Amino acid sequence: MTTEKLNELRNELSIKSKNGIDFTLAASLIWLLIAFLWTLEFRAYDRSIFVFIASGLLLPMAFLFSKILKTIWKITNNPLQPLGLWLNFAQLFYFPFLIFIMIKAPEYFIMVYAIITGAHLFPYGWFYKTNWYPILSGIIAVGALLFGLHLSFEKMYLVAIFTSVSLLILTSLLYFDSAKKGKQ
Repeated sequence: MTTEKLNELRNELSIKSKNGIDFTLAASLIWLLIAFLWTLEFRAYDRSIFVFIASGLLLPMAFLFSKILKTIWKITNNPLQPLGLWLNFAQLFYFPFLIFIMIKAPEYFIMVYAIITGAHLFPYGWFYKTNWYPILSGIIAVGALLFGLHLSFEKMYLVAIFTSVSLLILTSLLYFDSAKKGKQ
């Protein structure tokens, strides 16, 4: 496969699936829900469990947004398309660390989850041929760490708000990137 053909396939993914904005938009709303859950009067461990449960809404919400935003999930003639699912599964291999934090230091759970969320976005920059994923990936991961290092436990919900806002910004940038590619 030539580099030109590879770039054509990546552009097709970017345009038809609109850079995955159905997922980033759903994730931004879930992170708002996570912020709310982190303000509840429960132990940090219990809040962490609630966050895991809330995260289960991502796929159904992304599917709903795909219908509203008219994104295509399965591009049958594009051999790169299955890679998107594999890149998402890669995030699951960070979960043992997240479970360790949930058990040993649950007050930092939300920070670690935000770092994992940000970090797992990085390879989508190559997949969709856009720089916005790696840029916001770094901003989310480093920003969550900085918030986590400087915030008191009572204000840790701000990590989730930061992550949500960052994902909304990413969604907007990805939308315009995809629209620009579609006009070329």
